[in-house]
Amino acid sequence: MKQLTTFLFAAIATLGFGQTWSDDVASIVYNKCATCHHDGGIAPTPLMTYTDVSPMASAMYDAINNDVMPPWPPDNNYQQYSHSRSLSPVEKSTMLAWLDNGYPEGNSANTPPPPVFNEGSILGNGDLVVQIPTYMSKANTQDDYVCFSVPVGLAQNRTIRAVEIVPGNRAIVHHALIYVDETGTYPTDTVGGDCMGPDATLIGGYTPGASPMVFPSGVGFKLGMDIPMGSNIVFGMHYPEGTYGEYDSTKVIFHFYPTNEVGIRQVSADPILENWALSLPPNQITDATASYGAPNGIPVDISVLSVFPHMHLIGEAIKAYALDPQNDTIKYIDIHHWDFHWQDFYFFRYIQKTPAGSVLHAEAVYNNTTSNEHNPFDPPQHVYAGEGTTDEMMLVYFHYLLYQPGDENYDLESLMSVGLTELSNENNGDWSVYPVPFTDQLTINNEQLQQGDRVSVYIYDFQGKLIKQLANQELISGSFAGFVWDGTNDQGMAAAKGGYMVSMNRNGGFSSTMVLKQ
Repeated sequence: MKQLTTFLFAAIATLGFGQTWSDDVASIVYNKCATCHHDGGIAPTPLMTYTDVSPMASAMYDAINNDVMPPWPPDNNYQQYSHSRSLSPVEKSTMLAWLDNGYPEGNSANTPPPPVFNEGSILGNGDLVVQIPTYMSKANTQDDYVCFSVPVGLAQNRTIRAVEIVPGNRAIVHHALIYVDETGTYPTDTVGGDCMGPDATLIGGYTPGASPMVFPSGVGFKLGMDIPMGSNIVFGMHYPEGTYGEYDSTKVIFHFYPTNEVGIRQVSADPILENWALSLPPNQITDATASYGAPNGIPVDISVLSVFPHMHLIGEAIKAYALDPQNDTIKYIDIHHWDFHWQDFYFFRYIQKTPAGSVLHAEAVYNNTTSNEHNPFDPPQHVYAGEGTTDEMMLVYFHYLLYQPGDENYDLESLMSVGLTELSNENNGDWSVYPVPFTDQLTINNEQLQQGDRVSVYIYDFQGKLIKQLANQELISGSFAGFVWDGTNDQGMAAAKGGYMVSMNRNGGFSSTMVLKQ
């Protein structure tokens, strides 16, 4: 028994304290941190190499231990979302154990190839490019929120196939919200620094690491959103504190369906749940609610694609759900600790069917006390609903459409990753990949590879998520003819159509190229 106890203790010690950057931690940082923390990213400090990370060890430990980073407000135990940034329990314990044990590097030759972040457009030029004028951030000691209303001059209604928001300066664009103002009357507002956007159709948004929003288009499932002729595109821009004097000219690229395309199911985006009667006394914590559909419920079945809750600085928590006719709960989102600086459309992993007769609900908590570190007033003041940053809001937007049988079986994480055929393959240097694009099998080679090289080859998507390990410390022999990717992920499932980055570690040196699966 004594020997068994000794063996178990040794095994636990090995698991708990044997982590290294190269073998255990780098891949976690790539997947969950690097989308913001890379050269040119919104975060101030790159975290792409061991040299980047090691001086930040103490700050990283505190941020991870307190669940401050990576920023991911929704409770993943409440609902599953596409492209979650949060650390799993195993990832968190691995990171903390490594940091607590002196953050050893390990063998640098074992470091996984890093993701490559495309700083320009992923999907190409599209059919319509709308860009804001060059703007200098006024965010000195507080954040700058400004709106730009840009006429687009469409001669006819068009249906959106995909939307890509490309920041002009990724280092200062914290987020961007894109609206369609069908009236064409909403004004540009860059004066007060507190413009929160119009009461109009919210198409989508950009946050660091976000992928283009591509509506699925295939046999029996073709989705899109309309832009009526005469509309303006409104940009709601957020530039964070400390970016004063920096310039930006963000653009949004629209890809449209052909004008004669048929069978497109129309997606709507609306703040279905809202409360404009907020009255939040100082030095109090106040609960608020909103509902839609009572007392008889919504009249038709709907398919819900995403949820986007919105509050301001006094907000502390928000939850949205529906109760179906049997009083069962359809879960949308539960954010225990609201952070105004991290807002997004959260697309569900699977479409959430909400049947006729359901009533939608939201519950929110507002903390108008000095214990709220984000409270804009000291001492606290009475706060009411309004559009200014120091006012309050309670809105919950949804992307949704009329339900059709089988909608709930669609995997949105895969479908939202679908690229467009306009995406070009831009091989460079010594890379050789064929065929271009590929469907079932891709051969990847690099002319610099020599017999005796130790090589790792990983496939990433454009969010930096690891898709496939083609090789891990493989020894190149004289008969080497290239690496073959069968188009599947590490779970053996077919990867979605679209663009991917091939990243290689050759004897400790990194290189990459882009490939296209169709």
